[in-house]
Amino acid sequence: MMMIPRRRDFDLLDEMFRDPFFMEGESKIMKTDIKEKKDKYLIDIDLPGYEKENIKIDVEDGYLTVHASIDSNKEEKEEGKFVRKERYVGSCSRSFYVGNDVKSEDIKASFKNGTLKIEIPKKEEQAKLAEKKYIQIDD
Repeated sequence: MMMIPRRRDFDLLDEMFRDPFFMEGESKIMKTDIKEKKDKYLIDIDLPGYEKENIKIDVEDGYLTVHASIDSNKEEKEEGKFVRKERYVGSCSRSFYVGNDVKSEDIKASFKNGTLKIEIPKKEEQAKLAEKKYIQIDD
């Protein structure tokens, strides 16, 4: 007969949530898909639980940045303690290089059912970025 030592800190809920099924994507807050079309890029960002008023998009120095926040003070104040808390509360942001020729007025955005959709037109100047310049290495 084999004896297995009993863990003193064993908690059934903790064990269940350690399963890879529950941990998948745990740290990825802004899951994003980017699709390239002939004349534009389409970006879809999942932001479940966020309100449109708490999402800001800006363009600066060739980077489009999405800022989103959830206010922790809005949560219901009930008696009791959390056994587990996995829903994200706070702010997060994500940046994408779009080029210096893309202006904020060129970008279209919409938010519906927890998904932020951004449409960015392709600019001809972006093709110049692919040009490589080599640096000579001296002895």
